[in-house]
Amino acid sequence: MGHSQFGNASLDRKARPARSLARMPTASGAVLRLAAARIRDAGQDAEALLKANDLAALVLDDRAARVGAEAQIRFLDAAARALKDDWLGFHLARDVDLRSAGRLYYAVASAARLGEGLERLQRYGRVTNEAVQVTYSNSTECTLTIAYSGVSRHLDRHQIEFIMTLLLRVCRSLTGRQLIPHRVSFVHHRKVDASPMKPFFNSEIEYGGWNDELAFAASAHDLPLVSADTYLSDLMQESCEEILARRASNMSALRTTVENILAPMLPHAKTQSRDVARRLGLSGRTFARRLAAEGTTYGEILDQLRHELAMTYLSERDLQVSQIAWLLGFHEVSALTHACRRWTGKTPREVRASLVTT
Repeated sequence: MGHSQFGNASLDRKARPARSLARMPTASGAVLRLAAARIRDAGQDAEALLKANDLAALVLDDRAARVGAEAQIRFLDAAARALKDDWLGFHLARDVDLRSAGRLYYAVASAARLGEGLERLQRYGRVTNEAVQVTYSNSTECTLTIAYSGVSRHLDRHQIEFIMTLLLRVCRSLTGRQLIPHRVSFVHHRKVDASPMKPFFNSEIEYGGWNDELAFAASAHDLPLVSADTYLSDLMQESCEEILARRASNMSALRTTVENILAPMLPHAKTQSRDVARRLGLSGRTFARRLAAEGTTYGEILDQLRHELAMTYLSERDLQVSQIAWLLGFHEVSALTHACRRWTGKTPREVRASLVTT
């Protein structure tokens, strides 16, 4: 069955539980500023769009100003709708000057070999975005795995596509080779045959995968970098280490961690709490107790996750209701219809009609 894109529906922020500001990760805002520039170039009001998404206009002019990582995700989604660009993240990453990534780019670019640069990306990636955790491994393949901490992965589509596209561009630029990934996978759903990313990556792309991953041949680890610079390397590592030392470690709330584990499991009808508890290495009782300490239950998290994703999927005209039921882990369309009536008082088709006309 072909997978639909992750979707564009706006989510009600008031419906989501309040989170401690101390736990909320921040981002440099670089991709947000790129999107805002596109909005301005299109003759639209970027400041008004920022305000509508609870962001201050000053972040556009102050490059040192950081933004909430989740707010950035929501702004990219809103910008994509305003621009009618369903591939905004990919287009931004394809066109941006790589040097705009700042010290993180130079920390990676000044390494001697690609593997060393990617190891630095793993260590220093959170200098740019505290919610993004990069894991690099080199065994049978060179694999970059992206995971979110402190924000819900299912809310995002444009930022992760920006990140993955940018990573491929960096690897190609720094090695001077047209590297072709062995594997590209995204957790969110899209229609594979509609993806403009496929010719750019020159590889099959899996949507609806278990992880956000980019993998190359193991030999890529030892490729020399054309921009290797020992002196710059020392300076950039020292700078990044200082930032990491100053910045408090972000600890993801359990609710968000559960959402990020559960979202890719839904299409496989794995919706039992024991499956998620097992992934966390917890017993069922401990899992329930820790959720209770955060003022929630597994059933509440599952239900709200399905609700948010249902609104997203129903905003897509070409995705059948039966496919949506499958993506949400419902065994029957009638189960989705019942849930939809409980959430909104409407059937899935009535919800869709209201979403696509707004």
